[in-house]
Amino acid sequence: MIGVTGTKGKTTVMEILKSILDKAQEKTAFLSSLYVKIGNDQEKNLTENTMPGRMFIQRFLNRAVNSGCRYAVIEVTSEGVVLSRHRFIRWQAGLLTNLAPEHIEAHGSFEKYRQAKLNFFKKVFKQGGKLFFNQDDQSADFFKNQFNREKINFYSKRDLKKYFLTIDNNLYLFSSNFNQENLSAAISLAKLVGVKDEVIKEAVLEFKGVAGRMEIIKEKPFKVVIDYAHTPESLRRVYDNLQNANGKEQRGRLICVLGAAGGGRDKWKRPVMGKIAAEFCDEIILTNEDPYNEKPQNILDELKEGVLQIANSKSREVLEILDRKEAIRKAIGLAKEGDMVVITGKGSEEFIHIENGKKLPWSERGAVGEVLKMIE
Repeated sequence: MIGVTGTKGKTTVMEILKSILDKAQEKTAFLSSLYVKIGNDQEKNLTENTMPGRMFIQRFLNRAVNSGCRYAVIEVTSEGVVLSRHRFIRWQAGLLTNLAPEHIEAHGSFEKYRQAKLNFFKKVFKQGGKLFFNQDDQSADFFKNQFNREKINFYSKRDLKKYFLTIDNNLYLFSSNFNQENLSAAISLAKLVGVKDEVIKEAVLEFKGVAGRMEIIKEKPFKVVIDYAHTPESLRRVYDNLQNANGKEQRGRLICVLGAAGGGRDKWKRPVMGKIAAEFCDEIILTNEDPYNEKPQNILDELKEGVLQIANSKSREVLEILDRKEAIRKAIGLAKEGDMVVITGKGSEEFIHIENGKKLPWSERGAVGEVLKMIE
């Protein structure tokens, strides 16, 4: 029983680990925000909960045992821990990807959010399980001081050299620091269960990436990328990685399509994300994401408030286009050779959530594809 938690990177770590264990021919069960997988049987996670309720999880584990799976890997969320969804499971390992402010409204404060993560690790530790923390993350010292240091493990992107892997053009997916951290996390768990180095290397070289996570839809003459980034930290990392991808000599404009979730979710981060966009982006288009019961225009106003805080903003103007597909059309229409269009917030999500619990079918990749067909 392995639990993977953290503010971001959980799904990517699990996807890499899945590829490695599949290559090792280990029969494994996975429960993540994307899907429910038991052995070779895989279906989408339609619960709209990254970590569903206890009865769902227990049925999932029962099916996994009956199917002969040796390992089960579960994406553990802070809200799931608060709701005791991590209980009644004997965890053998728990891993933290990183920690940054998120779900503040839901928890009441960052400290309570962090405490939820800590409660999960205390549960694993009490049961004799192994703990893995990211040495490259600012949260490492906090967790280091909570446990006997001799009984916890740390991983780092620096470990990749030790693991025989050199990050070069053949591993573009792992050219960014945060994906190197995710890769190191997955390798740490794979080695925990005894996967051999040569199998890990083969699986990593064949890894194609995660849908909606730094997914490149078009390469030339300009690049179009979609990413799930929905926190300030993850947004900054995406922009920074793309801006430096080709070196200063070949760098074109960065054209950004940006929104933020409604429903009272982490309102504090909207102006912060707008400010980050102003620091990095040459063109900014604000658009609808998941407004829930909030007025979409109000969300855009809060994002724009952050953009306007940067006096020397790179962007000449801020466009506001509520229709998300139209916003994507505008962004791609602005792109010239060497430019990069990055669309954040939805990734591989299949719905846009609107008022009164309603939701509209949506595909970021599909919308981009339709626009590209129109201009080709």
